[in-house]
Amino acid sequence: MLLHHRLLPRLLLSPSTPVTTTLLVHRTSLFPTRRILSPCCSALSQVAAAPETVDHSDGDEPQGEVQVQLPLDRLFVPPGASVSAGDAEAVTARVLKGSNIVLGPYARGDANVIAADFVKSSVRPDDCPRDGLPEFALVGRSNVGKSSLLNSLVRRKRLALTSKKPGKTQCINHFKVNDSWYLVDLPGYGYAAAPQEARTNWDEFTRNYFLGRENLVSVFLLVDASIPAKKIDLDYASWLGQNKVPMTLVFTKCDKRKKKKNGGKRPEENVENFQSLIREYFEAAPPWIMTSSVTNQGRDEILLHMSQLRNYWLKH
Repeated sequence: MLLHHRLLPRLLLSPSTPVTTTLLVHRTSLFPTRRILSPCCSALSQVAAAPETVDHSDGDEPQGEVQVQLPLDRLFVPPGASVSAGDAEAVTARVLKGSNIVLGPYARGDANVIAADFVKSSVRPDDCPRDGLPEFALVGRSNVGKSSLLNSLVRRKRLALTSKKPGKTQCINHFKVNDSWYLVDLPGYGYAAAPQEARTNWDEFTRNYFLGRENLVSVFLLVDASIPAKKIDLDYASWLGQNKVPMTLVFTKCDKRKKKKNGGKRPEENVENFQSLIREYFEAAPPWIMTSSVTNQGRDEILLHMSQLRNYWLKH
């Protein structure tokens, strides 16, 4: 089946481009200060903030924000936007905090979630809603935090039921947002205790969904950033890349900084390592965002990213 009709264009830059832009990675303290900002202004205002200088030498957990340099070819440039070596400073101000995503002209005020409701559960892609509304699918390893992220995005504690037992999501679950688009919760993968037949069925119908769902704007692949990269996540990302399924990497649990339990790596180091391992499967850098359902880090950025992808998809 041809998929080019729903692939979003990406700006391809030479890997040798000697220009970098600054990414601000939010560091959450043990008791973070909570600020209430509208989705559209919070992501932008934080990008433009002056970062603190953080000393890692004493081994203590850093606080505030730290500068991470990203070359232009590592940025995700959305449809309708462009960057060049001569406007690195302007591009820096448009990179969403804790991500590699440039804010483009299709990001609008409709990023706010006004209403969200569960619509239906389906056991086959053919049973999914047929109204043609754009949708974003959340998928990831069991217990990676899909339901928690979905609840965070819509500011509802129990829209999607969470469980300490992995493998509870066993259907394609559609949630309608603002009566105009869908969030889709897909079964988690990699749950060893699930029966083999169940695991096979989940894998088959989710992959059929990815390949055959024409109103799927992007798959949001959730990866646990508090631990080193796992082969099953790398395989999933590479499969999406090889099959040209639009994908955004969502790194979860970025508030967790227990160094002894994650091989001595901080979340941003695990994020960088994961990207380096999948880079060969993508023509251009896939978009990625660092998140935490505990602190709501990345919530506004995800909604803005979805907004610009959705508005481009609707127009084209």
